[in-house]
Amino acid sequence: MKIILFCEQKYAIHILHPIQEEADRQGGHGILWYVHKKNIPDFPLKDQVNWTNNIQDIYDYRPEVIFVPCNIVPYYLPGVKIQIFHGYAAEKKDHWIIRRYFDAYFTQGPFFTKVFSALSRKYKDFEVTETGWPRQDWIFHHLHAFDAEKKALLEQYQREKMVLYAPTFSPSLTSLPHLKAGLEQLVKEKNILLLLKFHPLTKDEWKEEYRLWAQQQPNVVWIEDHDITKYELMSDVMLSDTSSTVYEFLLLDKPVITYKTVAKDIYWIDIQKAEDLSSAYEQALHDDSSLQKRQWIIDNYDPYLDGKVCQRMLAAAADYIARKGVPQKRPLNLWRKYTSIKKFGKIRKN
Repeated sequence: MKIILFCEQKYAIHILHPIQEEADRQGGHGILWYVHKKNIPDFPLKDQVNWTNNIQDIYDYRPEVIFVPCNIVPYYLPGVKIQIFHGYAAEKKDHWIIRRYFDAYFTQGPFFTKVFSALSRKYKDFEVTETGWPRQDWIFHHLHAFDAEKKALLEQYQREKMVLYAPTFSPSLTSLPHLKAGLEQLVKEKNILLLLKFHPLTKDEWKEEYRLWAQQQPNVVWIEDHDITKYELMSDVMLSDTSSTVYEFLLLDKPVITYKTVAKDIYWIDIQKAEDLSSAYEQALHDDSSLQKRQWIIDNYDPYLDGKVCQRMLAAAADYIARKGVPQKRPLNLWRKYTSIKKFGKIRKN
């Protein structure tokens, strides 16, 4: 197949890369990355993969399949347009919005499949296939790849546990303006090394405030690396708010503490006051009842932790083409067309 890996945001790089690796392993596929120039001025895989930041190149490539982790893809591009999602944040309303850009949705697990299957019956212009989330393939192959690095860091700082603070970037949902006092107390009272890993879209003023704070603390480390999964694998506990990283961490069967999450169904510990963070940390380490809650997340959000997600995705894409052929474009209303052109520009049709 001729495949496009459509990378609009920096966080999408590590979601798409496992598909590249599986396609290379299988052989017989052609792959071209589209990398959004404004959002990703320095593409870290630029010397490893075929890529372009010119949308005309994507059109001229005449792809058969386009894998998209984000919410939008140009309607005028040929190929089966497949939404593969950028996380598990079911509590965010835009997760369930059908924008009519996609021919297929490849869902992470039964919880998502049920809702999108119902939406598919309503709209009647896209299919739903349950495959798992591609980033889980990378996790499967790297579960213990960073154990030595974790051990070295804990020994360097003479700490017992590693805690990851990974808040969302959304101004209306983030804990960043509210949780610093609680973090200061936690670092002071508990034998931990605190890692600060912020979303690339976080406001610059918040990033700068916490970066300077980390420099003044003996047991706080500021993480510049945009790959959060490595630090999820290394950490013992996650602190967050309303972020899809919460579910990624729960899928590793590890405890999570959130601050004022908007999630309706909570499978972890949620606090309403920053001063409760320290006691919540102790509860997270010793609360056995949380084990069953995490298992529900694993079973329903993404049970496909077998290293074969991308294999299923490629097979499902090939099956779609075998049954329906390669769509040349998607019929959209004028607003969606305008939005698509405004973000990605126009192309010359050959």
